Amino acid sequence: MKGIINALLLSIAFFNLIKKAFLSCFLLLCVLVVEAQKENPFGHPLIPDMIADASIQEINGTFYCYATTDGYGHGLATSGPPVVWKSKDFVHWNFHGFYFPSAVGHKYWAPSKAIAANGKYYIYPTVDGFIYPAVSDSPSGPFKLAKGADTFSASLTSATLLKSKGSKGPAGIDAEIFIDDNHQAYVFWQNRFAAKLNPDMISLDRSSLIKISTKRAGYSEGPIFFKRKGTYYYLYTLGGDEKYQYAYVMSKISPLGPYNFPENDIIASTNYRRKIFGPGHGSVFNLPGTDDYFFAYLEFGRGSTNRQTYVNMLKFNEDGTIRPVDLTMTGVGALREMPYRKEIKVLDSKASSVRPDLNIKPNQDSLFRRIESFPSQFAFDGANGSRWMANSEDPSPWIVADLGKSKNIKRSEVYFVRPTAGHKYLLEYSTDNKTWKSCGEHFEVIIQSPQTDNLNIKARYLRVRILKGIPGIWEWNIY
Repeated sequence: MKGIINALLLSIAFFNLIKKAFLSCFLLLCVLVVEAQKENPFGHPLIPDMIADASIQEINGTFYCYATTDGYGHGLATSGPPVVWKSKDFVHWNFHGFYFPSAVGHKYWAPSKAIAANGKYYIYPTVDGFIYPAVSDSPSGPFKLAKGADTFSASLTSATLLKSKGSKGPAGIDAEIFIDDNHQAYVFWQNRFAAKLNPDMISLDRSSLIKISTKRAGYSEGPIFFKRKGTYYYLYTLGGDEKYQYAYVMSKISPLGPYNFPENDIIASTNYRRKIFGPGHGSVFNLPGTDDYFFAYLEFGRGSTNRQTYVNMLKFNEDGTIRPVDLTMTGVGALREMPYRKEIKVLDSKASSVRPDLNIKPNQDSLFRRIESFPSQFAFDGANGSRWMANSEDPSPWIVADLGKSKNIKRSEVYFVRPTAGHKYLLEYSTDNKTWKSCGEHFEVIIQSPQTDNLNIKARYLRVRILKGIPGIWEWNIY
């Protein structure tokens, strides 16, 4: 009998052991499933930051992206400062400081491309609601107002491009500049207005002012203008928020028309299947010497002025009409081949805290639904559209990258969230995740992205401690 009882007790103990093992595996599986459910609904935007109204061009082998800096909150009442993102290959982007110093602290929107004329470069941003011509010796800046003192103390001064004559005059926003083959410059702006620019590039030929006739009526902004194979294309937006669309007209006669109305004139609209909402104010650019055209557009990703910019190919039919853009969030990849250091893969990561999921609600379209998550691994996915964010109550936010084993590390590049406001941080390394040494101390706020550290260390772990600035990282590349 005693043997039977002992056998029964052993069986129960074995059962409990199996039960505990099963529960442990089940809980681990649940954790893995939860982690697997953390999705990035924003894909691969061009820039690891929130930008809108992007004007993109290639100048002397460098891509320039002039844009509205988003992500500062308060909707259309504010914006971030003027920075220009640059890249050699269209994949790795950076900026250093402000390119229009006197405009810092003002509401800075839609700066246009940098236009080469008169031995200078001109841009036409909307500052505090008015278009101002600005000039520089370099497309990188620094730019200053092209007329009068370099200050924005008043809105309607001689420094503005468009002089209002009453409440419904030509004053507007979102300048787009085009120079034709005969060197005549044109400006297009909000609500389908257009005119010639005088040779000085800073004043309007008012006798040429028109309102372009289009197939579709209603409010319009974010004009795009370009010429291809003798045909002029004028693109204009419709709607806004999740309802943004792009339509176009075309002419073989003049930038001021008359224009023809293509039958299929809507080229960009919400793609519900791919969950791409409100493709709006962007630009069209061409790779010099090719017939490769690209369409850049903002996507209404996180509500209000929290947008990112995406790029897709722009294709044409044999008769010159534009095909509807095949909108994707995957991007177009490298447009120029450049040698880069070999990136070290991060095998695991952890952080001091993680911000709770954000439920993003619709503005106009009830089908718009998104949930943004902020796990630490999003800082290492190379996607640009996802990010690690610490909990807002975290007093000392940090994130650790685990390389799996000790490796020689030469460089760290951190793309912080809201980089245009700057960060202070400490970069540390460890071989055992216990003893840490400093390899980068940044106690002064520097306005740039990425924040870089050239290293010569061997370590398995790297840690960033954020001392000042928004506690979050879009991407962290280790070489």
